[in-house]
Order: sequence, then C-alpha cells, then structure tokens
Amino acid sequence: MTEMEHFQQLLGNLMSNDNELRKGAEETYESIPVPSKLSFLMQAVCSNAVLDESRQMAAVLMRRLLSSSFDEVYPALTPEMQQALREQLLLAAHDSTVASSLRFKIADIVAELARNLVDADGNNPWPEVLKFLFACVSSQGAALRETALHVFWNFPGIFGNQQQHYLDVIKQMLAQCIQDQENPKVRILAAKALSAFVLSQESLPVQRHFSDILPNFLQVVSESCFHLDDESVLKALVELADSCPKFLRVGLEQMLLLALKICGDTSLVDMRRHLGLEVIVTLAETAPAMLRKHKSIISLAVPQMLNLMMDLEDDEEWSLSDELEDDNYDSNAVAGESALDRLACGLGGKTVLPHVTPNIMQLLQNSEWKCRHAALMALSAIGEGCHKQMESMLPEIVAFVLPYLRDSHPRVRYAACNALGQMATDFAPMFQKKFHDKVIPELLLAVDDNSQPRVQAHAAAALINFTEDCPKPYLLPYLDSLVSHLEAILAAKLEELVQKGCKLVLEQVVTSVASVADTAEERFVPHYERFMPRLKYIVENAVAKEFRLLRGKTIECISLIGLAVGQQKFMQDAADVMQLLLKTQTDANELEDDDPQISYMISAWARMCKILGKDFQQYLPVVMGPLLKTASIKPEVALLDAQDIEDMQEDESWEFVNLGDQQSFGIKTSGLEEKATACQMLVCYARELKEGFAEYTEQVVKLMVPLLKFYFHDGVRTAAAESLPLLLECAQIRGPEYLAQMWHFMCSALIKAISTEPDSDVLSQIMESFARCVELMGEGCLNKEHFDDLGGILTSKFEEHFKNQELRQEKRKDEDYDEQVEESLQDEDENDVYVMSKISDILHSIFSCYKAKVLPWFEQLLPFVVNLISQGHPWADKQWGLCMLDDILEHCGPASLPLASCFLQPMLHYVCDTSPEVRQAAAYGVGIMAKHGGDGYRQACAEALPYLMQVIQAPDGRSKRNVTATENCISAVGKLLRYRSDCLSPEELLPHWLSWLPITEDKEEAVFCFDYLCDLIESNSPPVLGPGNGNVPRILAVIADGVVGEATSGSIDCTKRLANVVQQVQMSGELWSVCVRQLNEAQRKALVDLLDTL
Repeated sequence: MTEMEHFQQLLGNLMSNDNELRKGAEETYESIPVPSKLSFLMQAVCSNAVLDESRQMAAVLMRRLLSSSFDEVYPALTPEMQQALREQLLLAAHDSTVASSLRFKIADIVAELARNLVDADGNNPWPEVLKFLFACVSSQGAALRETALHVFWNFPGIFGNQQQHYLDVIKQMLAQCIQDQENPKVRILAAKALSAFVLSQESLPVQRHFSDILPNFLQVVSESCFHLDDESVLKALVELADSCPKFLRVGLEQMLLLALKICGDTSLVDMRRHLGLEVIVTLAETAPAMLRKHKSIISLAVPQMLNLMMDLEDDEEWSLSDELEDDNYDSNAVAGESALDRLACGLGGKTVLPHVTPNIMQLLQNSEWKCRHAALMALSAIGEGCHKQMESMLPEIVAFVLPYLRDSHPRVRYAACNALGQMATDFAPMFQKKFHDKVIPELLLAVDDNSQPRVQAHAAAALINFTEDCPKPYLLPYLDSLVSHLEAILAAKLEELVQKGCKLVLEQVVTSVASVADTAEERFVPHYERFMPRLKYIVENAVAKEFRLLRGKTIECISLIGLAVGQQKFMQDAADVMQLLLKTQTDANELEDDDPQISYMISAWARMCKILGKDFQQYLPVVMGPLLKTASIKPEVALLDAQDIEDMQEDESWEFVNLGDQQSFGIKTSGLEEKATACQMLVCYARELKEGFAEYTEQVVKLMVPLLKFYFHDGVRTAAAESLPLLLECAQIRGPEYLAQMWHFMCSALIKAISTEPDSDVLSQIMESFARCVELMGEGCLNKEHFDDLGGILTSKFEEHFKNQELRQEKRKDEDYDEQVEESLQDEDENDVYVMSKISDILHSIFSCYKAKVLPWFEQLLPFVVNLISQGHPWADKQWGLCMLDDILEHCGPASLPLASCFLQPMLHYVCDTSPEVRQAAAYGVGIMAKHGGDGYRQACAEALPYLMQVIQAPDGRSKRNVTATENCISAVGKLLRYRSDCLSPEELLPHWLSWLPITEDKEEAVFCFDYLCDLIESNSPPVLGPGNGNVPRILAVIADGVVGEATSGSIDCTKRLANVVQQVQMSGELWSVCVRQLNEAQRKALVDLLDTL
C-alpha cells in the first residue's frame, strides 16, 4: 500500500465505531509530522478517488489544523506550495458536482485559510479568493452560489480593508441571493450570511446600510420555520437581536409579530417556538426602550408565555416523589417562566406589570389547576423585574396568595409556597417585617402536611427563604413555635429515613433548622439539645450515596447552629463534631468530584474556624489539602467553531461565548462554584487565624495571585483580591524580609489587575485590597516602575470615567430614551462613582505613606481631580474629587500650597453646595487646611468662616439629610479656633461654637469637638465657661447629650476626659445641684453612666 492509501485507511479508522480502533487511529494521526499531515489531508480532500465520507473527514481535520496550528503549518510551506494549496482549494470548492456536504466543508477550509491570511491591518494577500466569490455568486448554478455564500457566512471579514470599496457590491450580492425564489438553500444561506456580516460590523452606519434587506431576511425566517423545517435563520435573528438590535429597528413590528406567530404555533416543535419567544425576550434585554414602544406586542407576548407555563403533565405521583428531578429547561413551562422573568427584568415593572396582573388574576379564578399554578409561578417570576411596582401592592398580593396554600391541588399549593418564598427573597427584609404574622403560621401549617412530601418540602424551602432574611426581632416571637414544629417534623422524618429511606423533606427541614438558628443566634441556646443529637446521628449514619446531599446539609446545619449558640455552648459537642468532620474529610479522597458534601464540608470547616478561633489551628493540616485542591481546580476550555458547538449543544455543563466569525469560546462550568467557595474559605482562615495561618501564606499567595486573572468566575477573582492584604497580615510574624518578598510577588499583579479587570464590582475589591496592602507595607513598598504603571492606569480610569459620562449624555439624546433608560444610566453612573471612591482609597493610602514625596508623581493626575470638582459635574464627582484633595491637604500639609490655586476657591465655594455630601467633603477639607495647611492657607481659613456659619445656621441644618454636613462644618469651625485662631476672633466665636454642640452623627468629628471642649474647660477659657461659670449647665447638657448619642463611644480617652470634667463639677457642690436641676431624666442618667466609667 502507498502512503496515501495508508492515510485513507487511517481516515476510515478515525470514523470507526470501534473505540479501540478509533483511539489507535487518533494516536497515529497525532504522530504524523504537521507538514506531512497537511499534504495528506489536501490530497484526500481534492481526490475524487477517495470516498466522500473520508474526504469530508479530511476536510474537517484540515480546517482544524489550519485553525489551531496555522503559524506552524502555513509559513513552513514554500511560496510555490502556498500558492498551489490556495489554487487547489479554490478548484475543489468550485466543483459543483460534489455533494453539498463535502463542498461546504471545503468552503470552511477556504474561509479558515482566508481568516488567517488577512492581517491586522486588513490586508488580504489572497485576491483570488475574492474573484472566486464574485464568480460563484454570479454563476447560474445554485450550487456555486451556495458555496460563495457559505464562505462569506463563515468569514464575513474576507474583504479586509477593501470592504468599504466593495460595500455596495456585497449588498447587491446578498440582496439578489436572498430573493432567489427558485433556490431555498440560496435564500437561507444569504440570510445567514447577511446576519453574520452585520454582526461583524461595529459601525452602526454600515449596519444600517443593509437594513433595507431586512424585510427579505424576515421573509426567509418565516419560510424556513414554517415550510422548510430549518431554524438556522431564526437562530441568526436571535443573534442579531442580541448584538445588533438597532439594525432591526426598521422591521421591528414585522419581526415581533413573526416571532409571536412562531411562538404561538403549536404545530411547530417546542424548541422552535422557544426561539421565536427568545427573539422578543432578547430584545427586552438588549433594546428595552425600543421594545417598550410596542405595547401591543407586549400585551400579546405575556399570554403566550403564560400559555407555555400551563403546558404541564397531570401526574398523580408527582407530589409523592422523594426525588427532586432537575428542571427540564427544554420544557414549555420552564421556557415560559424564564421568558416572563427576563421580560420583566428587561422592560421593567412599569411596562410589564399592567400586562401581567390582569392575566394572573383571571388565571387564579380558573377551575383548571394548571391555570392557577401558572399564575402563582408567574408571580414568582416577575418579582425581581417588577420590584418597585409590586412593593406597594404586597398587602393585596399576600392576601390573595395565602389561600392557595390550602388549594385542592398539590401542584397549586407547591406554587403558592414558591411565590411566598420568592417574595421573601425579592422583598427582604421589608416582606418579613410586614407579613411575619400572616406568612409564618401559614407556612408552618403547610410544613405539617405529611400527605404530600413534595409540597411539604417546598413549604420548608419557603420557610428557609423567609427566616434567613428575617430581622432577628421579628423572628423571636415565633421561635418557640418554629422550634416545636421543626423538632416534631425532624423526628418524624428521621424515622421515615430509617424505615423507608425517604429523605426529601428531611433535607429541607434540616436547612430550615439551620436558617432559624442562624437568625436567632444566642436565643437558640435553650433549644440546642433538641436538635444536636439527631443531627449528629444523621451525619454518622446517612453514609449511602443517595444520602450525600442530606449529609452535606446536616453538616452545614450543625456548623451554623454552633456559630449561632457560640463556643461555650457548642464545646460540649465540638470534639464529636470535629471527629465526624475529620472522618468525612479523610474519606474525601474517595468522594466523586460532583459530591455535594465537598462544598458543604469546605464551608463547615470555615464556620468551625470562626467558632473555635485559634484552637482551630491544629486542624489545618487535615483541612488545607482538600481545600487547596478544590481552590486549584482548572476548568476545561476550548476554542470551537459552529460545528463543534452543534456537537456539544446537548452537554449542559458547557457554556459558550460567541467570538464572531463562527467561532466561540467554550468552558465547562462544573466545579467553578466549588472553586469560588474554596477560595472564599481561604480568605476566612486568613482573616480569623491571623499569624496562626502564617505557615500556609506562601502556598496560598502562590495560588491566589494568578487567580486575579481567572476570568471564568467573578467570585474567584474577588476572593483572590480580598485574600492578599489578609495574607500580608498573617505573614507579618515571619519578619520584614519575608513580608517584602511576598509583597514583591503580588504587587505588580495587583496593579495589572486594576488595569485589566472587566467587572466593576471585582475591580472595586481589587482596588480596595491594593490600598490596604500599601497601608500595611508603608513607604518604600512601591518602586518607580510601580508608580509609572499605576499613574498610567489611574489616568486611564479617570479618562474612562469622563468618557462614560459623555456616552450617557449621548444616550439621553437617543430616540429611545425614556424614564427606564434613565434609571439604567443612573445605575451605570453609580458603578462609575464607586470606582472613583476606590481611586480615592488608593490615593489616600499612597499619600498617608509617602506624604509630600509623592506630589511630583500626583501632578499627572491633578487635572483629572480638578475636572471632577469643576462646575457642571455631578455631586458625586465633586464629593470624591474633594476627598482626594482633602488627603493632599492632610498628608502633604504646607507642601500642597503650590497646587492650591487649582482647588482652593472651588473648595471654599462648595462648603455651601446644594448637595450635603459635597458640603461635608468641602467642610472637612477646610478643617484639615486649618490643622495641617500652615501659614500659606491663613487667608483661605479666614474666608471659609462665613461659608461654614451659613451652613450651620441654616434652618434645616440638623435634618436627617443635612446633619452630617452641618456637623462637619461645626467641627471645621472648631479646628479654625484651635489651629488658626490668629485669623479669627475667638472671644466672639467660641460662645457660638459652644451653642452648636453637641455633634453626635459623625463620630470622628465628635471626638475632636469634645476633646477641644475639654481643652478649653481645662484651660479655664472665659468665653466657654462664661461669667461666673454661667455656661457650665449648658456644657454639662452638651456632654450628656453627647453620651446619649454615643458620640465618643469609639474613644476611651475622650470619654474619660469628659467624665473627669463632670466629676470636677460634681465636686463643686452647689454648682452641681444647679446644673442637675436643668437636665432632663435622660441627660441625668447619661451623666451617671459616664461617671461610672471612671
């Protein structure tokens, strides 16, 4: 046999059903040198002597080879061989006599080669492929037109930087092909190619240039769905709705009606109907304002969703099942519920609720149980999206839901439990505060119903939702009743477990006990013995595989009860529990990767750490191995093309992200939640054990620092960032050299993460952790390279902040702008502002460590900070800009004077700003200026006084909204008196200042004011004490009110000074009597309490 014949045989074996034969063939294929592999594949693809099936296999392998190893394969060929390869491919693709399946696979190779040849500047060194496209699309033969469209669909960027030149030609090509009435395949491919091309264009004008083909595109969607049994174009429409919704504007009404028609046609397969609904729901998420204008469509879509939710089987055995089957995500009921949830979240309650409410009320009155079930499940689904609108309606909603807990049909009772549980989550804690007296008793009755295990278990689940977010004072009146019910059910279900192996209700009851204990805390102590023995029994004996979840939940329950009742009570069982956990941990090596006990164990160990404190350290050698193993899980990832994804679509453990050009990124998500939990537990150990965790800091920091780039899970990156300052604290015991090495390992990665992090919440945590690390390490922790990188990154963050503000202003001019769009823009703005607050944290940490030495570096950022406080910017910008400037004044003192011309006048002006947050930041700055600024700020301090007094004397200065700003102004005046009395008249001002006291809301400023007051009293200041000590009653009243307001509770020293002042007056005899007579009962008690501190 020739080498080529051997290769043909190998291709056949690669497709064999015999696993051993196929595996051997795969190993042989992988061992072939890449250049030879390409040659063999090309020969097989182009040879008519090779079987079609083998040619197709060769084509698939060749495309994959070019996709994965292009830089290794193609440049190694001589220019002549490269040209020959390109020519042979085009010849093979031009052969209209071969089967379309093979021709399309050859077209895939052509597209893949073209994709790799077009460079970053859009230069396409293969002009022949464009000629090939034009020739094929102009051909009379449908097969060649299909080939050209397939290539273009696969790689719409094939025109490179010549695209603009060919734009009208491309449009004409697609318009002609999409109207080819004689060839349905050409029309479908043209529609898919149009979608792919529009999706590849970032420019909205280019997209809109093709919008007049949209009616034809929608015609193909309709035709392919209803007559050709093809949903590929409908899927393309979903992609357009997701990524290019504005392209669809011109045909929106037609498209929405078509989507509703597809969804409502019961003759179509369910998946196609779901795709029709997906078009509408996706638009609700990507272009809500555009869709909100079509109220008639929304009014038709909601009943469609509810109809899908009513598509349930009437299974009499359902309520008796001891297994919770996974939701069938392909079912109509789940699809309808999910769609309603997403529609409400996308469009908002103001739009959706008026369409949902009448339908729900009508369905609830229906005698058919499926209607009532759908109505209650719909109520659960819309809670998040309609939160604001439903909040005021909750009394009526709760009133009409509660009776359905006693409905004749168990599925309806189940749905009522679901609705109450979901509302308890969506509207917590307000829901618990308002409806505890109605909901808890009814849920307990439902939990007592032993006849229907599924309903009983779901009632317990609703009880969990209610109690875990219930404020403690509202739960305690029901504690005895809850405990009695749960104890009785636990006992009964434990007996059922022993006798029959039933576990479903027991799983939920165990978690209910945990939730009640977690909320009740120390008040659960009297009930401890009623549960702990049975819970320990479950962990000891429920060891069979089918009881894994029950055992995991019981471990969780025991640890939560231990945390609730505290170390003293729990210690009687701590040794037994630790042995049970240790045994489970020892057996953990035998547990399967998907065993739910693993994540419960990880969390339980962390709670035990909190309970035992430093005594937990002895268990670390056992705990850390499995924990680090879980935290080190590496997810399976892959770069996939459209065909690969089609093959893997059924595997629910994979998620895909579309990268464009028919390529997607896939990740296997199983294990990611466990990894995130494990990382969070490492954070917990570092926080709780401090130096007791020092032995593991090196291992953990080497794990965590790379996880700052773990973009597959936000929780992992958050935990990684949160851990780093804690690990530095743990490692301090090992000496400065070790600490410096650890900081060196993490510093650059932390700085880079600030630059690259895409999620604003995670970014905030990274920035906060960096600031804490700098404060821990102190001056010298950042070198020139660090400062250079950080300066560039912070510059880009400031620029991004201002750019985002401009973009939001543009969106306010958009034709679809409405009230709900404004709400989402406000949310975006809050995210941006939060990032500004973290920049302020970073600058604070740097200035507090480096003082004035860092000012030359900061000058590159000064224009951005000045821009933040400029007129016309939102109050939050001004607030954080002023906070950054406050730090400069505080830590750089007189050295900040050269910068003062940039910010001094705005700071003084903003003392009287309309926003209390801005007033507070400006007033604080004035106080800092007085304390640290030096003589250079003397004039500014004098100028500030009238502004401060204007705020203090405002009629509503002490209102809830204004009090903190006003108190900062009072404190600022105190600092002017204490540190810059040379530019004021203290004799005139001090009596006023005394009359404004006390301040109690801002604890830091309160301590300063009371300390200064003590200074003045101890120095016998006449303006403060008054003629003949006449102001002393007023002073004691101020001190008493300060104690009532817990103004100095955070400062032992200040509290002691105040107590000494009071004691001195007490010793004066008659003056004390005069003072006490002028105090009310609360003030007198406060002074007694204060004297008791001495």
